[in-house]
Amino acid sequence: MSDFKTDFIADIVLSGGTVVSSKTRFKADVAIKDGLVVAVGEASAMPAAKEVVDVSGKHVIPGAIDAHVHFREPGYTHKEDWETGTAAAAMGGTTTVFEMPNTNPPTRSVKELRQKQDAAKKAHVDFGIYGLLAEDNVDELQGLVDGGVNAFKCFMGNTFGNLPSPSTGAMLEGFEIIAPTGLRISLHAETASIMAWRQERLMKAGIHHALAHIGARPAVVAAEAVSRAAVLAEWTGARIHVLHISSAAELRPLAEAKARGVDVTGETCPCYLLLDSRDYERLGSIIRVNPPVREASDSEAIWAALKSGVVDMIATDHAPHTPEEKRKDVIWEADCGFPGVETQMPLMLNEVANGRITLEHYVKISAENPAKAFGLWPMKGRIEAGALADIAVVDLDRSETIRAENLHSRGKITPFEGVTVKGVPVHTLVRGRFVQRDRKLVPESRGWGRQVTDVQKMPTPEPKNTDQTLAALLHSGSAKTAGGPR
Repeated sequence: MSDFKTDFIADIVLSGGTVVSSKTRFKADVAIKDGLVVAVGEASAMPAAKEVVDVSGKHVIPGAIDAHVHFREPGYTHKEDWETGTAAAAMGGTTTVFEMPNTNPPTRSVKELRQKQDAAKKAHVDFGIYGLLAEDNVDELQGLVDGGVNAFKCFMGNTFGNLPSPSTGAMLEGFEIIAPTGLRISLHAETASIMAWRQERLMKAGIHHALAHIGARPAVVAAEAVSRAAVLAEWTGARIHVLHISSAAELRPLAEAKARGVDVTGETCPCYLLLDSRDYERLGSIIRVNPPVREASDSEAIWAALKSGVVDMIATDHAPHTPEEKRKDVIWEADCGFPGVETQMPLMLNEVANGRITLEHYVKISAENPAKAFGLWPMKGRIEAGALADIAVVDLDRSETIRAENLHSRGKITPFEGVTVKGVPVHTLVRGRFVQRDRKLVPESRGWGRQVTDVQKMPTPEPKNTDQTLAALLHSGSAKTAGGPR
């Protein structure tokens, strides 16, 4: 009779740690074999292993899933590429990233998707790839779905790359096409026309100090865009995701859409939780990001929404630039964004140390909720038998000081320069393999990352108003008029 404990040999056993889920924590060892978690339990129940790693005194949590990163390849590799960006992710305890399409060229068709997949062969961690939903590529969307994108991105407002924002008509048709696939559409939810108008007025008036960036992008642009996108999603049955929530104003339409049954999730980033308008004088143009860091009252409201579940997850909008591109006297000339994928977990674990959130809730917003929202659950986002061994081992007592020069990103500038954090990931494993160990990158993990397409098992709901969508009309050649429900 076969005996699991004596006849089975695991690749790795993580021994002596405390395993944490979104609901509980408990002392347990974790056995890993062929990239999967095969056992979680007492040491006496563990199989033999090729390697036993002592993680006594540490906490074993699911690796973070960052649904919002920009790795800049192709086109802007002086800022970042897939190797440096995913190295930063590995060092930050992040085991899966979803990479945005505003590269050069943008990921607007299968041709550019294949180019990005080729670039991603250098990845240290697993990844999803966004396809673009824009005005001029609606006819390419189905090809991107068939070609293997993992989600879509719609730039309702302008940001780096200056991709034109699609009309509401193009958005509606895009939602209709994507809805039946179950793939989520992530939204840069700011209204382009308002921002363009206000920035032009400020520039003509010669107003160019750092705080003017908030003036050009008031919170109403986010509230309006979230409301509009939610109506389109409700009409079509599309799944949507609101990126980088920065204001209290957009929380109301987000909560209302959820209450109506719209499949909408939302994220925020550490900068919107930990910085506010008082930091502009200190940081100057370094703080410039789209959407902008706002008032302290906005930060407090977002914290409350993150705890209540109105905001579902933490992400980073990892957006590296060179120090020269960030430091400008005229705010309109400074590139928007900064690195974040390496510092997110330490910054948030520091908030755990400060008592702002529990470690269990951090697991929920950093791993479990993103996995569920983007079709990776139950293979990712949890530490249980049968799941992929995507793991961060964290030392909640270890303190480090954030220094841009030490970041693995090419973007050697951060608004969190000099911040001392308590709690860091000391090991990161992707599918059972160390990609970061003892706070050092494992160089041999280059190329270990794979696209999550084979993990992502989205349900495919029937879209609403199917017989009235423009896509259906074009396909059938029907001349009947598309209209709303009566």
